[in-house]
Amino acid sequence: MSFVELSLICVIALLGPALAAKRSWHLPLVLGELLAGVGFGVSLLGWVDAGNETLSFLADIGFALMMFVAGTHVPMRDSTIRSAAGKGALRAAVAAVLAGALGVGVALGFGSANAPLYAVLMASSSAALVLPVVDSLRLKGPSVLELTAQVAIADVAAIVALPLAIDPANAGPKALGALAVAACAVLLWAVLRHFERDGSRQRLHDVSEERKFALELRIQLSILFALAGLAVAAHVSIMLAGFAFGLAVSAVGEPRRLARQLFALNDGFLGPVFFVWLGASIDLRQLAGHPQMILLGLLLGVGAVAAHAANRLTGLPLPFASTSAAQLGVPVAAATIGRGVGVLAPGEDAALLLGALITIGVTTAAAAWAARRAVGDLKPPDRPSEGASPAQP
Repeated sequence: MSFVELSLICVIALLGPALAAKRSWHLPLVLGELLAGVGFGVSLLGWVDAGNETLSFLADIGFALMMFVAGTHVPMRDSTIRSAAGKGALRAAVAAVLAGALGVGVALGFGSANAPLYAVLMASSSAALVLPVVDSLRLKGPSVLELTAQVAIADVAAIVALPLAIDPANAGPKALGALAVAACAVLLWAVLRHFERDGSRQRLHDVSEERKFALELRIQLSILFALAGLAVAAHVSIMLAGFAFGLAVSAVGEPRRLARQLFALNDGFLGPVFFVWLGASIDLRQLAGHPQMILLGLLLGVGAVAAHAANRLTGLPLPFASTSAAQLGVPVAAATIGRGVGVLAPGEDAALLLGALITIGVTTAAAAWAARRAVGDLKPPDRPSEGASPAQP
């Protein structure tokens, strides 16, 4: 990978801000970056090589950092997070039950033995996509907190369940790896809380700010990469490492200066690189030779939206319920693992990614709908014209 190629990636990632610039459209920032990746990747122009090792490694760093930032945005110290977590877990369970039934139905219709895989895909959510979308549109309120909890729970559960569904022979070691990453995150929380309480963290912050050392950023990145290394060694997603560490930092309290530094590093460079790489890695050309897989992808996408939208019945507003259907990392991992172990039919991996793209489109539209509703709720009521008498009750 050359500097020219990296420059190209940064330039085409500007499609994200270009599409999101018009406020009335309420489009999330990541949409343009994903579309740029699809357009310049293997599906169309082929200018961005998603298989390049350097680019893949940069994308992994961006993924880990993005999930860390997403975890720090969860208000762990807020007393309302407990009730939100309860409701989020309930809604994730409701979507999982419906996804299980739909997965069996789709598998029977196609004569496939991959019903567990289809169920996991349709039940999954993507914190890596939903949380940046919610953040970029500045959505707030109790429903957003409940949505965050639901998406995080569904994403982690799907990551743990995916090996059991697609590669049961290696499911046990991966589950132990996930537990090891979670245990390390809890230990880090305890250590960080100790340093916060005895004043060590504040003294470090003062020295770093005075001398411009950026010590907090250096230390947090060192810990994040070490935890991501553990996740890779344990064959679990680095998403779990980043998000769990982010939750630990949020539970202790994230310094504002560190938050600004992370924003610049993530949103200015590594995050866009990840989304462009992800779009570039999707090869939709495979569907041309297997038309039946187009129908499979459509059913998987629509089924995921239906399973999650059903949480409107549990009290979650429909725009947020639909937003929770977004898929990203789990379908990509399923396609990669499925190809490796030989459990997918020709073109089926592309069908999984097509279903994910459908959920991304629905999430984009639903989040924009929620943003428009929020703007409408904030508008002041019409005032009577001067001289007009107020309406009588």
